[in-house]
Amino acid sequence: MKARVIGSAPVVLVALALAVAVHAQASQTKWTPPRTPDGHPDLQGHWYFGSATPLERPKEFEGKAFLTAEEAADFEQRTDEHRGDVLAVHAPEWLDYGKHVGADRRTSLIIDPPDGRVPPLTPAARARVAARRARIQNGPADNPEDRPIQERCLVFGAGPPLLPGPYNNNMQIVQTPGAVVVHSEMIHDARIVALDGRPAPPPAMRYWLGSSRGHWDRDTLIVETTNFADQVSFRGSDDRLGVVERFTLAGPDELRYEFTIDDPTAFTKQWSGAFTMTRTSDRIYEFACHEGNYGLMNILRAARTEEQEAARKR
Repeated sequence: MKARVIGSAPVVLVALALAVAVHAQASQTKWTPPRTPDGHPDLQGHWYFGSATPLERPKEFEGKAFLTAEEAADFEQRTDEHRGDVLAVHAPEWLDYGKHVGADRRTSLIIDPPDGRVPPLTPAARARVAARRARIQNGPADNPEDRPIQERCLVFGAGPPLLPGPYNNNMQIVQTPGAVVVHSEMIHDARIVALDGRPAPPPAMRYWLGSSRGHWDRDTLIVETTNFADQVSFRGSDDRLGVVERFTLAGPDELRYEFTIDDPTAFTKQWSGAFTMTRTSDRIYEFACHEGNYGLMNILRAARTEEQEAARKR
């Protein structure tokens, strides 16, 4: 009898382990998202998305989609040290890149293509990018419109797509039955996403942040954005840029964010990224970009000075 009890002990332990695992799994699946009066998941609140995970997979991790815990800690430390060593426009204490990679320890925000890299540009897109760079570097500065829109604080990282940056990695969601507002702290922009089924505006109507239309697919909010202004270019995109975003509550304090980029005139294929935002009690503060910023004024002033010098030499 004693031998039989001892021999069955491993079986009992395995059964207990399975029971614990099943209970844990059941506990995880029991969570249901809070809902608004109209029955959809309540995404409202403030969300933080700073991250040390780069958009594209670094060469050192080529062929490796995920890091071990040790590799992630080492990468976070090296990234933080590198950022502190670089001479930057802003003082380090003003920056908030995000010190940690995502909980899944991915080596890139890009999840498709599998290599974690932005697909190659089409020949036409490469030509556009080269011409744009030459125009910015050597072109005129007769008026503010000659300068890039990022330099003029019109569009910069506020989305779509939303991407972690050096600061202001916060956003707020407000819901009504007919619309969702995505309020980005970066540039202090608010996108009003219509949910009432209205069609997209005609192609001639263009917007800095595009025109967004949304709908619910079960518990996921899907936002499709088109009609970006001609001056807007994301990683080499043209005016045919389309962005699809997916917002899904993954837990009480986690918001899963996914995006897909499509522009057949710019990229050889679609590409997608994903990361998880965390709920924060921090407030959204005003993003004051040009207040006290003399950069643009000095660029125009320097251009006038160069013109005067050239005129004197003639």
